[in-house]
Amino acid sequence: MIRIAKLRAAPLWRLSSVTSNKHTLSNLNSHHNSVISSWMHQTSVRNLVRSFSSFSEAEHTLFSVDRFNTVQDARSSDFDENKQLRADVKAMGSILGSTIEHYAGKDILDKVESLRLSAKAWREAGAGRNDSLKDDCEKAFQSMCDTASSLSNQELKVICRAFAHFCAIANAAEYHHRSRRNSAKLNQSAMINPEAVSALSPAPDSCAGVLPQLLKRGDLTADQIFETLTTQKVELVLTAHPTEVNRRTLLDKHRRVQHLLTQADEQRGKGMSTPYQQKLINDALKREIGLIWQSDELNRQKPTVQEEAERGTLVVEAVLWEAVPNFFRKLDATMVDILGEKYTLPLDATPFKFSSWMGGDRDGNPNVTPQVTREVCLQNRIRSAKLLKRDIVEVSGRLSTTFCNDELREKVGDAREPYRAYLNNVIEKLDSTRRWATQELERVKKGHGYLDIHFEKDDIYLTKKELLDDIYLFHRSLCETGNKLTADGKVLDLIRNICSFGLTLVPLDVRQESTRHMEALDAITRYLGIGSYSDWDESTKISWLQSELTSRRPLIRPIEWEGNPMFSDTVVDTLDTFRMIAEQHEDSLNAYVISQATSASDVLAVLLLQIDAGVKSPLRVVPLFETLDDLNGAAETMDTLFSLPAYKGRIGGKQEVMIGYSDSAKDAGRLAASWAQYETQEQLAQVAEKHDIDLTFFHGKGGTVGRGGNPKTFEAILAHAPNTINGKFRVTEQGECIFQNFGHADRAERTLDIYTAAICAEKHTDRPTPNQEWRELMSKISELSCNAYRKIVREDERFVPYFRSATPELELSELNIGSRPAKRKASGGVESLRAIPWIFAWTQTRLNLPTWLGVGEAIGDILNSSDSDKLRAMHNEWGSFRTTIDLVEMVLAKSEPSIAQRYDDLLVKDEKAKELGAEIRRIHKDTEIAILDLSGHKELCEKNELLQRTLLVRNPYVDCMNVMQAEILMRLRECKDEDESKLLKDALLISITGISNGMGNTG
Repeated sequence: MIRIAKLRAAPLWRLSSVTSNKHTLSNLNSHHNSVISSWMHQTSVRNLVRSFSSFSEAEHTLFSVDRFNTVQDARSSDFDENKQLRADVKAMGSILGSTIEHYAGKDILDKVESLRLSAKAWREAGAGRNDSLKDDCEKAFQSMCDTASSLSNQELKVICRAFAHFCAIANAAEYHHRSRRNSAKLNQSAMINPEAVSALSPAPDSCAGVLPQLLKRGDLTADQIFETLTTQKVELVLTAHPTEVNRRTLLDKHRRVQHLLTQADEQRGKGMSTPYQQKLINDALKREIGLIWQSDELNRQKPTVQEEAERGTLVVEAVLWEAVPNFFRKLDATMVDILGEKYTLPLDATPFKFSSWMGGDRDGNPNVTPQVTREVCLQNRIRSAKLLKRDIVEVSGRLSTTFCNDELREKVGDAREPYRAYLNNVIEKLDSTRRWATQELERVKKGHGYLDIHFEKDDIYLTKKELLDDIYLFHRSLCETGNKLTADGKVLDLIRNICSFGLTLVPLDVRQESTRHMEALDAITRYLGIGSYSDWDESTKISWLQSELTSRRPLIRPIEWEGNPMFSDTVVDTLDTFRMIAEQHEDSLNAYVISQATSASDVLAVLLLQIDAGVKSPLRVVPLFETLDDLNGAAETMDTLFSLPAYKGRIGGKQEVMIGYSDSAKDAGRLAASWAQYETQEQLAQVAEKHDIDLTFFHGKGGTVGRGGNPKTFEAILAHAPNTINGKFRVTEQGECIFQNFGHADRAERTLDIYTAAICAEKHTDRPTPNQEWRELMSKISELSCNAYRKIVREDERFVPYFRSATPELELSELNIGSRPAKRKASGGVESLRAIPWIFAWTQTRLNLPTWLGVGEAIGDILNSSDSDKLRAMHNEWGSFRTTIDLVEMVLAKSEPSIAQRYDDLLVKDEKAKELGAEIRRIHKDTEIAILDLSGHKELCEKNELLQRTLLVRNPYVDCMNVMQAEILMRLRECKDEDESKLLKDALLISITGISNGMGNTG
């Protein structure tokens, strides 16, 4: 049983520094006490949290006397597992408070505390959800608003910084605490079973938890489980989606803060530490937080695509290069421990792969040109060569052995230290590879589009296989000469990194929208004098494309389209992209994703353009089905494709299809989109089986629920339709999720463990499929929710003006967190807006509209109909549907209509738009009622103790930033002074960053 944390919704700053406002604070505390006495009927979690609602004194150390020091304390019956987290946040908050007072002054600190206390009082009065405390609630909220209104523009900026930095360091503490809890579970497991290896946490969503459960069932053998683990593939695709709001320099500082927390844990774990050792760590923490406060938290200019690619894949160099082989080593130990001695992870096993869209995703981003993709591919090769050389130099430095097997001896002759002699050649070749790639990069930057290699082919590594063969020989020699222990150390890690990352670090997907290919083919057919491709119907397109795919003559040569006025700039860019693909060496590129795919001709077009450009091994063509209509038509499209000999004969019995979660939800609402995604995957799996095609789904999910995300990865994977994953799972990881999941070694290993365990469990877990009655009910719910969603978003003429005025959507472009525009097209309304700013804007105002709009109307209607019992049974018995409802409930719990109303009051000038805002908030309330009715809960997410704790601690700080953001937006939109406008823009962007950190996600 998880013990509920006695978290303190505590001030970050030293209360001792606010003693000059003692009378005011005393009155507020008196008010708080009256609120507390009238709020005792709330849940036990809230009561428990509130009983520790303030710090009594400042604490500037990570070594307070009340912290537990031994593992024995963790085994006691009254052990509070979150005590260390509270102490960490308290210590860092205290340091931050002192830092603010030192650099910004005591007056600023007093105003920070005044705002926080008002927000805390508002929360204690129910935050608008408790009618019995309505007066207290309104009084506290107005106090918060009045304080924000009284602040100068400069004070708004500085105080936003204070709250934003708290949320960021609280995140660092929570990330670290997850690793700490994982380590504690490992230690407890070792105590319970000293014979177990305990390499991985025995949690239910870990391999160490899943494998014993699968064996225990009795219907699976160790051989079958081993086969699953060694053949399954998870590929995480790092995307350039602009949702990471924190600057890289601050992320680095937050990472160092976590490292200091780890050092403090290690000192306490020893049972004692000297005052000097404690001072070193405490001073380092104060130094880091001081530097965080003195840093500019804003990106002052948009990154180039090349910079975006470098920053986005930094996690590979900084974390994953070590974490991936470490995880594989732990997985291997877990398999041997649970399955048996012979079940070791094969040498070349790659249950995990990483790819990237950064530098290859040109959909709606004119900044991603063929030249840019060439540069990113070469830069990735340079970085990989450096990492590989570093590791091989380290291995060489350790191996002074004088004997080897005959195979290696033939390579090095009579060298006294054969391994070093052998590796020197590998090191030299990697160095040549780096110099070659650097030289080619310089040529590309100077505008030379063709690669003209001046190195002999044998002097450089161009394929992963070449390097692996050399290292395999090295490993083999060690094993055959009695040095298997040495071979299975750093050398094994090296092999696994080569298998996972290769010579390109992360191969790039190329993505482009379907209309660009149609435009290119239209220009070609017009040039050839055979008509307008875009005017042809689908059957004519398919007939012509098939004919060209089987033809031996080239369709068009570069000399014919370069400089030809019949070919527009966008067409030339598209054709040059295919020429760039033909130039790339093995493993540089991965797949070609077609966004806005709607027909079989969309896929055939890309295949033809690759072949005509001279691509020797065409990239697999991946149609991305995004809108509701596209999803509903996907099965028919793929059935047509698989029936075409010219296509089926070229794909080797394998096909990948991408499911778009973001745009389908934006198009139809979360509930309708979820059902369409589920049904589409079922139907596509059936089509693939009919045509004997090995199908892999590529899941285009974002971090937020509105974009298909789910913080519970294990449960989310098991919620997929049965027989659609089958040991193959490709999914996007974007923006803030990359740092959250892989920004620190412990978290990265845990994330890899969860994915591996989930894919294994999914294959061997029987889950109910919806019966016909449920399917009919889901279709009805989907239609009701879609109609309700579109009635507001598409059909209500008040909606676009309301959205533009009530949210910071128009100002988000100033955030400089990505290289691509917020819209695919410069003109257009909400329909042309990308899913990320669409979600981002609503998250900022705490309304989270895209996730729940339409859900309440559909659920409420069914609950009030004769199908009520069917709906309740479906919720109780069908995990996939229940997971969707749980996610909506979670988002509702994180939403605050009262906060959203503040934005309306200050920003929405049009009365009709303001009326729509009030209607939407009423719909939100009705949705809460419907979800609570269906779930049987009295409060939203009442059983999600982690979320309850997080919200109760974070909410007062985020509430303050919301109130200030609304004030800032009002002033900024009315401001005529250039200097003040610049100051307000900074304050706004800081508030956006702070709210994003406080909410835990952006878009």
